Amino acid sequence: MTKNATRSADGLDRVWKALSDTTRRAILDFLRDRPRTTTEIVESFPHLTRFGVMKHLDVLREAQLVHTREVGRQRVNSLNALPIRQIYERWVSPFQELWSSQLLRLKEAVEEEPSDKKIVTVQKRKKD
Repeated sequence: MTKNATRSADGLDRVWKALSDTTRRAILDFLRDRPRTTTEIVESFPHLTRFGVMKHLDVLREAQLVHTREVGRQRVNSLNALPIRQIYERWVSPFQELWSSQLLRLKEAVEEEPSDKKIVTVQKRKKD
């Protein structure tokens, strides 16, 4: 397997690229409540030109984070959260298990300590 094939094996490279930009993340936040027309998105980002917003939307579409449908002369954009969920399942879930088990072990270790040792430890910290 080549280096490039290894990096894109999970198929999420475009999603990571799309999410790496603060403006694109802001557009996704804006679409979280409800679908919006391209004009509404342009009006919500006055520091960008219409062309700039369209380029950001293209990147989001390529990553399948935004779906666009035409309604008459308008284009309605809606959030597709599935790729974000895939990132969560691929990258966050395994670490969540790891941290949960580590915290559980810590809790058990603390609960197993004799109570007088806990008091001594607390008193030591107060003196320092």
